[in-house]
Amino acid sequence: MDVQVLTLEPIPPFRLDLTVWALRRRPENEIDRWDGRVYRRTLVIAGRPVAMAVTPLGPPEAPRLQVVLTASELPSGAEEAAARALERLLGLRVDLGPFYRKLEGDPRLGPWIVRFKGLKPPRFPTLFETLVNAIACQQVTLTLGIRLLNRLAAAFGRRVEGAPQAPPAFPQPEDLAGQDPAALQALGFSRQKARSLLALAEAVGSGAVDLEAWERLADAEAMTRLQGLRGIGRWSAEYTLLRGMGRLHIFPGDDVGARNHLQRWLGRRRPFDYEGVRRALAPWQPYAGLVYFHLLLKHLEEQGILGVPTTA
Repeated sequence: MDVQVLTLEPIPPFRLDLTVWALRRRPENEIDRWDGRVYRRTLVIAGRPVAMAVTPLGPPEAPRLQVVLTASELPSGAEEAAARALERLLGLRVDLGPFYRKLEGDPRLGPWIVRFKGLKPPRFPTLFETLVNAIACQQVTLTLGIRLLNRLAAAFGRRVEGAPQAPPAFPQPEDLAGQDPAALQALGFSRQKARSLLALAEAVGSGAVDLEAWERLADAEAMTRLQGLRGIGRWSAEYTLLRGMGRLHIFPGDDVGARNHLQRWLGRRRPFDYEGVRRALAPWQPYAGLVYFHLLLKHLEEQGILGVPTTA
């Protein structure tokens, strides 16, 4: 077994626990594991599964992360690839100074910014994984969507032999391309979702669609391209802009759960529609996506999932 250790220094302040919960969303998540101290995920680097174990070493004001990489044989460049992936997954290089300076004194949002200070905006490692998440979670509860993703990873994700604590890697396009739709339906995916996932895997795996190139597109063009994919509507496209492309001015206006969190937070009696969400968030632009993540943590705390944040 090959083992390599590296140290990363996020832009402060940084809280691993809060950021991991914004990534995980639910305790059922078996792809992004968190035991209260160590974050674990398995990446596929140069075609090989590599387990990562990430532990915080310093306080939020002077954060450092110890990253232990484990594989049966670590591929060349594993350290650099893991560092890049974690910078994206955990928002390590995102400087939230302007956000804090503008809104920390805001009478509504300010208390939550202080409470969750050190939360960074997470991003999925690839747009493929982002879109698979979006498709899995369409028209079902978030908990059920994450359970479907767990089953998909357990069935098709690559594993590090000899590392039982490591989760399965999220399936790559080539892991899913060519599978029978019935195999995904057996995991609980609807027929329509199974076909959408396999069409996406085939398009990305064959090179017919270069999703990563779309990250350079303006919002409107990216939305058009994304909604041209099978099974991707406005909610999934906006979700991808925020959680995949890191566009922090985006709040997925069709996200029912997020809309409900926003309605309760603002004390509105009537549910928001899409345009109502846009108007309500105007005072906090260009940081509507950060409002989204803070409301998510607020909800997790109210549900007793997150626990009481600490600054130690």
